[in-house]
Amino acid sequence: MISGNDGTEIATEHLGSGLSLVFTHGWANDRSVWVSIADHLAVDHAVTTWDLRGHGESNTPPPGRYSRQHALGDLGAVIDSTNRPVVLIGHSLGGYLSLAYALAHPDEVSALVLIASGPGFRKIEAREEWNEAVISNARKLGLPAGVEELSMHVDSMVIDRLVEISAPTLIVLGENDKRFAASASLFQRDLDVRDTLVVPDQGHMVHIKAALQCADAIRSFVAGIR
Repeated sequence: MISGNDGTEIATEHLGSGLSLVFTHGWANDRSVWVSIADHLAVDHAVTTWDLRGHGESNTPPPGRYSRQHALGDLGAVIDSTNRPVVLIGHSLGGYLSLAYALAHPDEVSALVLIASGPGFRKIEAREEWNEAVISNARKLGLPAGVEELSMHVDSMVIDRLVEISAPTLIVLGENDKRFAASASLFQRDLDVRDTLVVPDQGHMVHIKAALQCADAIRSFVAGIR
């Protein structure tokens, strides 16, 4: 456990040695989604996985302590526990947070791997529609009160500033993950995308269903940017 920016205890796991790879999972998941990829890459990399607050083995603070800044503070504490600069690897919400962290701390991020991720929404109506779906899903999943805030969008900061991110980027997407296909196209336009892996017959959880393919793509990408 490490302490996040407000004292919330955050569960982390470290494997291997070498270039630092920090993995951030998506909303309503936990760090166990990375097990297969982490084991594969820890052979020759320093792999760090962690649980977002309110998820997995991390502490669950009360509502009002799940903002983007809280999550980024936790990610910063996780990065403090390893060696900079780091390759940030994120799935879904984890990719969004990785982008936000790269904007705030560009010198700490050597590269990005965005797995089935998006940069948020410019239109207020789109944000409201997304947020309503998040609140509904949180109820259905029985998540602790407040946890839904992590996945809700309150502004367009990240999407508006994408062009400011200079870190080399790998995009990974399941062929059937139509919701995030548009985001991949936007990343191609605004980021320094070095490669894109679209895995046939896979959806949003491509990093679990096609873990070996994802791990091989990450290893090849990272080797190319050293």
